[in-house]
Amino acid sequence: MTSQRSDSNFGSPKSCLSGTELSGTEVSGTEAIATLQDGLKEWAIAVSALLQGETILLLRKGGIREPNGQFNLPQRRVLLYPTYEHQKPELLKPQFQAQLQYPVEPVPSGWHPATVPIAAWANITQVAEVSEPAQVEALLPWHIWTADFATTRLRWKPRSPLSLLFLRVYRLPEVISLPYHESYGGCRSWLTLQRAIAIAPAQPVLTDALYQQRVEQIWQCINLNAPGG
Repeated sequence: MTSQRSDSNFGSPKSCLSGTELSGTEVSGTEAIATLQDGLKEWAIAVSALLQGETILLLRKGGIREPNGQFNLPQRRVLLYPTYEHQKPELLKPQFQAQLQYPVEPVPSGWHPATVPIAAWANITQVAEVSEPAQVEALLPWHIWTADFATTRLRWKPRSPLSLLFLRVYRLPEVISLPYHESYGGCRSWLTLQRAIAIAPAQPVLTDALYQQRVEQIWQCINLNAPGG
C-alpha cells in the first residue's frame, strides 16, 4: 500500500544551512519496464527503512572494488539487494537499532545468507554531492545513521565528496528468494544478478506528492532548490 503518512513528524530539521554549495543531478525516466537485473547493495536495515517509507536517502562513498575507488552511477533503476556483513547497531539511530524485520546483529566477515530476499526496486531520481561537515549535519534528520557515522563516511577518502542518493522505492508484487552467488560478494555498490526479476506490477512506497515533498524538504534544508525545481 502506498504510504499516506503526513510528514509533520518526519525528519523535521532543527536548523537549515545558508550559503552552502551542493552539486546535484536529476536522473529522471519512468518509462514502463518489466524486469530488472541490476542491483544496488545496501545494508539490510537501510533497505527495510526504504521499504517502510522511513527514509528516501542513502549516503555513498564507493566500495573498495569500485572503479578507481570512486562512487559512480551506472544505473538509475535497480533492485535493492540487502547486505549484512558491516551492519552494527551502534552506527544506527536508536529507533533503527531495534528494527524487527531485519534485526541488526554482527556477522562474521564474508558471511552471507544462502538466499537473499529481494523485495523492492528503486528509481534513483536525483544524486547530490556534499563535501562540508555542516552539510552532513543538516542531513541528519533524513537518514538512518548516527551523526558520528555520517561524518565518518564524509571523512573517509577526504578528497572524494559524499554522494546522496534520492530513491523512489517500489515494492515488488512478491518477495523473491534469490540464491546467493559468489559474484555478489565484495565491497562494491553495484552488481548484476544471475537472472532478471519481474517487477510489475510494483507498488510505490510513497505517493508522488509525499515523495516530492520530502525531496524538496531535503534540498530546502541545505538552502538549495532541487534540480528541475
